[in-house]
Amino acid sequence: MADLIDDDDLELEAALRRGALERAQRPTPVDVRYERASGAIIVSFADGADFAVPARALEELENASDEDLAEVALLGETGLHWERLDVDFSIAGLMQGVFGTARFMAARRAVGKGS
Repeated sequence: MADLIDDDDLELEAALRRGALERAQRPTPVDVRYERASGAIIVSFADGADFAVPARALEELENASDEDLAEVALLGETGLHWERLDVDFSIAGLMQGVFGTARFMAARRAVGKGS
C-alpha cells in the first residue's frame, strides 16, 4: 500500500520551504550589547554588519539605568529583550524606525517639530 500524502503535509512542506528561504534572505543577529559611551544598543549580524539605535529613544527605556540597558539579550533571531524591565523590541521594527507605540512615535514627532 502506497503512502498517501495529504494536503496538510504538502502545505506544511511548502511553508517550511518558504520560511527557510525567507530566513536565508535576512541578516542573522549573533550578538547585542549596550555601549555606555554612545548610549546605543548595537546589534551585530553574522555577515559582519552592525546596527545601532539610541537606547533612550526607545519607549520604556527613556529612563532606564545603564545597568538595566546593559542586560539586553537576543530574543531568538528576531528581537531584543530586557528581562528586568520586561521590554521587548523587534529588530526589524527598530531598523524601520519603530521605537514604540503609535502614540509614542507621534509624540516624539511632535516634539521634533517644536510643538
